[in-house]
Amino acid sequence: MNAGLLILRLVAGLLIAGHGLQKVTFWFGGNGLSGGAEEFRHDGFRGGRLTALAAGAGQIGSGVCLIAGALTPMATMVAIGVMTVAITVKWHNGLWVQNDGYEYPLVLVVIATVLALTGPGEWSADHLLGLTPWPLWLSVATVALGLGSGLLTRLTLHRSHQLSERR
Repeated sequence: MNAGLLILRLVAGLLIAGHGLQKVTFWFGGNGLSGGAEEFRHDGFRGGRLTALAAGAGQIGSGVCLIAGALTPMATMVAIGVMTVAITVKWHNGLWVQNDGYEYPLVLVVIATVLALTGPGEWSADHLLGLTPWPLWLSVATVALGLGSGLLTRLTLHRSHQLSERR
């Protein structure tokens, strides 16, 4: 079980951190912070560079923490939040990724949820520091806060098409 959790954390953490690096740098085919800001503006979000920087930093930080199995409740909450926003952006395209759908962010939300509920395993910084296991209520709160923060971010920062057209 520990080997499986380690592999899950490594793959998901690397993908989430890499996705964040794309938003703020030219690594992995990214377009730098200006490109990340433009992507958010194109998707109807306010904040430009600050929004791209916050999303990128959240993805990089949560990805690195998942890789290490460190601060796993916080890392899963942030990953769930950022990927929930991505789901809301892609929702109108349907599920499948070949249609620019929400399949990929949904998979990352599910992986982060699984890690929130199972914990990072014994081969993790959390275990080495004696931070595991945590109570079920914390796991459930982590998932709920992640989903809630993603939806709140969407409501707060996203401009509806009607509002955008009036401006």
